[in-house]
Amino acid sequence: MSPQVPWLERRVLLTGCSAEAMSSAHEQVFCVCVCHPSCSHYEVVINLSDVFMIEWWINDHCYESDLFRAAAEAEPHHILKMFKPNGSIVKISPLLDNNTPESYYRLEVVATDLTSVSIPAELDDMELRLQHLENKLMEDAEKTPGVMCEIQAQVEKFKRKLESVEHLSWLGLFRDEVDQQRLQQKTSRLSEHEERSLVYKKFIHMSSLQVTEEVRDHLKTPVFDNWQWEESEMLVLLQVMFTDLDFLTAFHIELSVLQNFLFEVFCHYNSIPFHNFQHCFCVTQMMYGLIWLTDLRNKLGPMDLLIMVTAALCHDLDHPGYNNVYQINAQTDLALRYNDISPLENHHCAVAFGILSKPECNILKNLSNNQYKHFRGGMIKCILATDMARHNEILNKFKVILPVFDFNNKDHKEVLMKIMVKVSDISNEARPMAVAEPWLDCLLQEFFNQSDSEKSRGLPVTPFMDRDTVSKPSSQTNFIRFVLIPLFSELTNLFPCLEQHILEPVRRALDYYAGLEGAGGKDKTP
Repeated sequence: MSPQVPWLERRVLLTGCSAEAMSSAHEQVFCVCVCHPSCSHYEVVINLSDVFMIEWWINDHCYESDLFRAAAEAEPHHILKMFKPNGSIVKISPLLDNNTPESYYRLEVVATDLTSVSIPAELDDMELRLQHLENKLMEDAEKTPGVMCEIQAQVEKFKRKLESVEHLSWLGLFRDEVDQQRLQQKTSRLSEHEERSLVYKKFIHMSSLQVTEEVRDHLKTPVFDNWQWEESEMLVLLQVMFTDLDFLTAFHIELSVLQNFLFEVFCHYNSIPFHNFQHCFCVTQMMYGLIWLTDLRNKLGPMDLLIMVTAALCHDLDHPGYNNVYQINAQTDLALRYNDISPLENHHCAVAFGILSKPECNILKNLSNNQYKHFRGGMIKCILATDMARHNEILNKFKVILPVFDFNNKDHKEVLMKIMVKVSDISNEARPMAVAEPWLDCLLQEFFNQSDSEKSRGLPVTPFMDRDTVSKPSSQTNFIRFVLIPLFSELTNLFPCLEQHILEPVRRALDYYAGLEGAGGKDKTP
């Protein structure tokens, strides 16, 4: 076993790993090949029969990437991503398509502690024997079942030896029965508290990793794909956003306090189809990207940037999955508490400042009284602006000041900050269709859940949420035409550079859904 190599990128060739291959005869081989980018050949580093792959998949689907992790010589808490030749991320799973040397996948560690792992010299002998066994597996894979049984027995012998070698435990080459049972219980019986604790442990462990410049740059664009990142990884990326915008330095925020704050925000988003932590991350990431694309760091002060990013992060805290109209018609506690005036948005603000009131989460503790008042006032205004009932009011005010907009004018900046949060909140259609369309499915599911509840409780049914009448195309064409394009167009008038990044993609989305609607498509979420 050679020491950890200095490069973080590998080329990957897959054979026999499709779903059909996994269900075929035992002679089928699961093969992962990697090579250094400068090499012209592929060196086989893992070659196991699909017997083991199927066993791992059935017993613990969380380990589908272990073979790839071993191929990249990555440690358990490194963040590993795989890319197509065109740069798009590929989800690591047994459903990956076979490829060719001409269409290799690129396997890359995108966040690491950059500490090489040295293998003790006393393991050299075991390494040679393991290599000999792998070679024999390659040579005898298609021989008689008796030979395969003998080889499998030898593999089990090596597994037992590897279990006692601490330095190789992260390779994922073995999973004993106790581990499998424990992991099965975790995946099937974890309580909400246990799941959150696991996310916290992963987040803290990964928080010291160095995220690559490629990922940092991609994070600043609207094309970022949230679906390829786990919750703990998203928390790491949120930490990167706060760090790269120099908030920790400007406001004397302790890293541990920021981490506690981010985790508490994560805990206060509910497991509902749309208004969940992933949505919170997407809105914050879009805000972060817009700040860089429009060079707002040189146009607004650090406090205003902190307000916008934190407002994006907290704008839907503890969302119940039912909108303001439902809250008011059902006379919920929130509607009664806030007198039917933006009950959800007021609640999101209250939850946010409840989190900030905890000493261990208070990223504002080093602000002066005047700074705190400015921050609190700005946060409340930005979050309340996300109530769509106020959409026309805010947009019209922005249109009026746009011809004479002045970044030194306090009132102008306040309206712009509201517009920025609003754009970020409803920006999914500015993302690539592969990212945006799954979000539409999530939104419709949440809408349909509300209309189902309205019907069962005898409340007025919200028309655009009725599963019996709404389709994906019809739900989007009017929303894009009358809400997104007018809003995005006005912001683009102030920042022309945004046309290619958010306005043109939204226009393409309108053409796409209008085409489906014209064809009579009624693509609905179940």
